[in-house]
Amino acid sequence: MLSHLFDRFPCSIAAVFCLLAQLFFAGCSAEKEKPKEKPPAPVTVARVELKSVPVELRAIGNVEPYATVAVKSMVAGNVMAVHFQEGQDVVRGARLFTIDPRPFAAAVSQARANLARDLAMAANAGEQANRYALLVKEGIVTREQYEQLQANADALAASVAADRAVLESAQLQLGFCYLQAPISGRTGNLAVNAGNLVKANELPALVTLNQITPLFVTFSLPEKELGALKAKLAGGGLAVEASVPGGAFPAEKGVVTFLDNGVDPATGTIKIKGTFQNRLRRLWPGQFVNVLLTMDLRKNAPVIPTRAVQTGQQGEFVYLVKKDSTVEIRPITAGVARDGLTVVERGVNPGDTVVTDGQMRLIPGGKVAVKTGNPA
Repeated sequence: MLSHLFDRFPCSIAAVFCLLAQLFFAGCSAEKEKPKEKPPAPVTVARVELKSVPVELRAIGNVEPYATVAVKSMVAGNVMAVHFQEGQDVVRGARLFTIDPRPFAAAVSQARANLARDLAMAANAGEQANRYALLVKEGIVTREQYEQLQANADALAASVAADRAVLESAQLQLGFCYLQAPISGRTGNLAVNAGNLVKANELPALVTLNQITPLFVTFSLPEKELGALKAKLAGGGLAVEASVPGGAFPAEKGVVTFLDNGVDPATGTIKIKGTFQNRLRRLWPGQFVNVLLTMDLRKNAPVIPTRAVQTGQQGEFVYLVKKDSTVEIRPITAGVARDGLTVVERGVNPGDTVVTDGQMRLIPGGKVAVKTGNPA
């Protein structure tokens, strides 16, 4: 049958056989071709090293004056003189204001005169009572007359005591005319000038004094740190640093002097105060500062660059470079981070190599080409 067809269509059958042969050899050559390998991903790496890393707590704090006093007048009158300038530093006892003292000086003089009059009358009444006491014994005067004179002497003695109290009060009022600084500090905005009339205990205050050397920095930390804070404070002083965000000056150093007696249930934090001498006056009341507490020093801790730490659905991990230049995903437990370095609690060993840049192009088991070797 096949020979009969070949005799009838010799050219067509030969063409078909040639076409089948070409397809067969083309398929064989395609099977022999291998897919091209993906080029290694360029990365930068760093080695896991052992370093001493401080264990620190950070917070945002607010600067507060060591003491604040709102100076008010205790008497009413005209302001005769202001003895300072706004923003001036004053020492304790320095005179700040003078209220017109003349009405109060007159009251003192009047109280002294009343006291002198009553002293004379009381002395005379006392002598008469003493004489009548002798006459009563001799029967010359009646006992009723003596008791009347004695009562008069006692009344005048009480008047003398009252006059002394009035004189003391008048002298006190006169002293209130000269307002002095109760603390050493810096004066603020001046609310009145010379010539103004002021009332006793009137608002606003005449001036406010803030003591800024030393001063406080108040901040809060989570309650989970309370145990470590109490242990540190029980073992001695706890150093604290405060720095102005974006400031060109080094951080101010102080010491923790106050730990609140309760945790705020609304925020779950505890209030802490640090005392700073602030001799150079780099800190100012009302300012917000970055607070740093150094709790401990971890020696020989494995560290890697912070940029090597990645976060996935299963937690934190790093890309570990193996000896054959392939990478694998290694889950880690990251600890404290400082100055671009992160302590690794678990997951890597000293000497391991981790990828620090180029992680977006990596797949587990893929090849890498190291561009630079930046040690941690």
